[in-house]
Amino acid sequence: MEITSVLLHTTNIKDMREFYVEKLGFPLVNEDEHSFRIATGSSELGFTSDGVEGNPYYHFAFNIPSNVFHEAKSWASERVELSKEDGDDEAHFSFMRADALYFSDPSGNIVEFIARKTSEEGVNPFSIHDIINISEIGLTVKDAISVGNEMIANGIYERFNKPLSSTSLNFMGDKDKGIFIILNQPGRRWIFSDKLSAVYPIEIKTSDHHRISINSKGQFEIGKHTN
Repeated sequence: MEITSVLLHTTNIKDMREFYVEKLGFPLVNEDEHSFRIATGSSELGFTSDGVEGNPYYHFAFNIPSNVFHEAKSWASERVELSKEDGDDEAHFSFMRADALYFSDPSGNIVEFIARKTSEEGVNPFSIHDIINISEIGLTVKDAISVGNEMIANGIYERFNKPLSSTSLNFMGDKDKGIFIILNQPGRRWIFSDKLSAVYPIEIKTSDHHRISINSKGQFEIGKHTN
């Protein structure tokens, strides 16, 4: 499974477009008055301000080549302020052999670049065109156990087939490709931030034609899409 597209809500569509397209240099796929979509390697990330309620924020990550973490960190630090956790501006995940950095965008989203040892290698120096794909997207729901069971019934499994949890993060997806929908319940702090996970509208599409969504009422739905 790969995440082919994600659509998120924002109240800052103009600032977000400037941040992702002008400042970071992501290729623009399309736009209109209330939305825009960028190419993120083999996936796409979209933002919309149409019908937005509150001040939504999310966590998402991009896979980058396995051998360019330090180059990517240098590149990012020239453009954004890197987030810190306990004084460190990078994370080392020994259990999944990966290094990561984090920063925030104008909507307060927690953005991550992650270099997994299982990812393909890149050529230095790093550029935004080295982004491989969307690696992770947080999916905050009212009942993670119930939603997780629906996802499993549709062929999206917990990475190690562990029991689902209502208090911990559930990494649903493909551990070999390093692509996960991070299923969780409200109130859990996202690392490298002061933000607590909260339920906001979202649409996720996958390479195996799943469409996963949360509507404005916080209701979860999983089905199939054809495009």
